[in-house]
Amino acid sequence: MVIAGHQQTTHEWWDTRRGSYELCASQSVLEEAAAGNPQAPQERLDVLRPMTFLETTNAALALAKELIQAGALPAKADSDALHIAIAATQGIPYLLTWNCRHLANATMRPLIESVCASGGFKAPIICTPEELLETKP
Repeated sequence: MVIAGHQQTTHEWWDTRRGSYELCASQSVLEEAAAGNPQAPQERLDVLRPMTFLETTNAALALAKELIQAGALPAKADSDALHIAIAATQGIPYLLTWNCRHLANATMRPLIESVCASGGFKAPIICTPEELLETKP
């Protein structure tokens, strides 16, 4: 039920808000999207196709490593650290995710921001699609 709600919110964001942003993804997002049963990955890859693809630079790899070493993310979350690092090193303002364990997690945010800042980068605002939906007063 929770997953279905997240999917519905994501579809709502996609239908109403995506035009307000330049959507970006990285090679690691492509690899994650390609996993799973044969039908679903193709649908995810089709959605990603028109996006701007960000390069995984040496600076991003180094920052991802630092995020893990500093304890901003656990070692098992190395791909999540890379998502943050790619966004930070390329000046991406938002990182949209439903991963609230390691990414959209307010208790981890200060250390993520601190590690990024010590590397000379601004951390992206890590949020869920629900948080990025505009609401009318």
